[in-house]
Amino acid sequence: MAERPHPYLALAVAQVRSQASYRMSFWMDLAGNLFVLSADLLALLIMFRITDDLGGFSRPQVLVMFGISAVAFALADLSVGNIERVRAYIRTGTLDTVLVRPLGVLGQLLALDFSIRRLSRVLYAIAILTVALRSAQVSWTPSKALLLVVAVLAGAVFFGALFVATATVAFWWIESGELGNIVTYGGRDFTSYPISIYGAWFRRLFGFVLGLGFVAYYPALALLGLPDPAGLPDWTGWVAPAAAPVAAAVSALIWRTGVRHYRSTGS
Repeated sequence: MAERPHPYLALAVAQVRSQASYRMSFWMDLAGNLFVLSADLLALLIMFRITDDLGGFSRPQVLVMFGISAVAFALADLSVGNIERVRAYIRTGTLDTVLVRPLGVLGQLLALDFSIRRLSRVLYAIAILTVALRSAQVSWTPSKALLLVVAVLAGAVFFGALFVATATVAFWWIESGELGNIVTYGGRDFTSYPISIYGAWFRRLFGFVLGLGFVAYYPALALLGLPDPAGLPDWTGWVAPAAAPVAAAVSALIWRTGVRHYRSTGS
């Protein structure tokens, strides 16, 4: 029988109540979560103090790419970012407790450490994207509005798949945190800029093999009505979100393989 979602919701709500009970800490964490995104935005703006374009794109155009990436990553981080703690769950034996419960393993782990404090990043990223779209003077149509929504949600699914897939490595190698960060947070940084600024082999590996170019770059080109410097057809940006379900399917396969091959640490 299909599992009902309410047990996971109850676990997540309990986490939110627990976090909100320490009000000063809660609000300070909300504010602190803005620091990383603010630092990334500041770095981008500083670059445009010394150049008029980046990879052939103006500041408003790059900010649209940055905004799409930021919102997508923030949504993924809010929803599944805490899966990075799976290596701690394995080391302490918490995962063994989760496995004997009559609920899905992934759903339990996500609900056990759900952090509503990351919501501030989502709201801040949405504000950045809104300002960027206004500055870029996008010629809006119903299809472009739909593409924006789909691209952001698909990007969140894509980043979520990266979080889960890289966290699964901990089933074989517990101290795999830095490896996962290279792909997840490195992927966020990669998608924040035009892929035309990267070297050819780096662009092929991260942009097309890993599919990160389809998260923000190509949807942004479609929204802005710009041609791809690499020569891909104009419709690439419209189908780019289709990379997300592929990434999710691959990630699910990796996760299930990891769970099936897990052996208790004996903690």
